[in-house]
Amino acid sequence: MSERYSCRAFLPQPVPEETIRKILTTAQKTASWNNMQSWGVHLTSGEGTERFRKALSEHAATGAEHRRDIPGPREYAGVYLERRRACGFGLYNAVGVERGDKVGYARQTARNFVFFDAPHIAVITCEEALGPYSAVDCGGYIANFMTVAASLGVASIAQGALGEYADFIHDHFGIPDTRQIVCGISFGYPDRDHPANSFRTDRADHSEVVTWVNE
Repeated sequence: MSERYSCRAFLPQPVPEETIRKILTTAQKTASWNNMQSWGVHLTSGEGTERFRKALSEHAATGAEHRRDIPGPREYAGVYLERRRACGFGLYNAVGVERGDKVGYARQTARNFVFFDAPHIAVITCEEALGPYSAVDCGGYIANFMTVAASLGVASIAQGALGEYADFIHDHFGIPDTRQIVCGISFGYPDRDHPANSFRTDRADHSEVVTWVNE
């Protein structure tokens, strides 16, 4: 878990299918509400990735209307706004985008929709009828997927940005409306020389989030 980070630049080298199957097999052990295991995965390789990359990046470049299946945050405030800003500015500083450079911000944002050149994408969906806990279970699956990948030398990044184009992704993969787009996971081998991979976010001490009740 300490070695995992959000990779934002990948090498073109594909991950062997055997390794991908190890990730999937282990992540499938994720705990879930009543053992529903309600996550779904559309996983791309080769031409499947390239076709999706081209189609989504071109769609996003048109300025098409965004629509999420799962609403995004209502607001960022307090410590959450501070952490969001620290993450964003850390990335921008690493890639040489100065504060206030809106063109630079847009250019870096667009990298989301080419999946940071990753050779594989896993689009994660949950079951709408099962409500919020299906999405919660998917969160556990996503975390385990990325941790297992890291243990096998495979880098990854969970991309909530892909959820902004839920309608497009439904159409592209033929995903029924009963499934909700949670996010995408781009994964592959990291480009360790790319500046986008040179910074790391920090984590709060557990004392900031834990309330001990001993009596």
